Amino acid sequence: METYTAMRHFADSWGLLAMALFFVGVVLFVLRPGAKRSAEQAAQIPLKEE
Repeated sequence: METYTAMRHFADSWGLLAMALFFVGVVLFVLRPGAKRSAEQAAQIPLKEE
């Protein structure tokens, strides 16, 4: 039972912080300069005929 309590406290504190930092990182990655051109090129990959 003590292991469950320790893991629960870890997830409630550091796990939440890690998920929040990951979310902020993804948002910043998507909104970085030059992301639009890169996303448009990636979106055209399935439509290219070779």
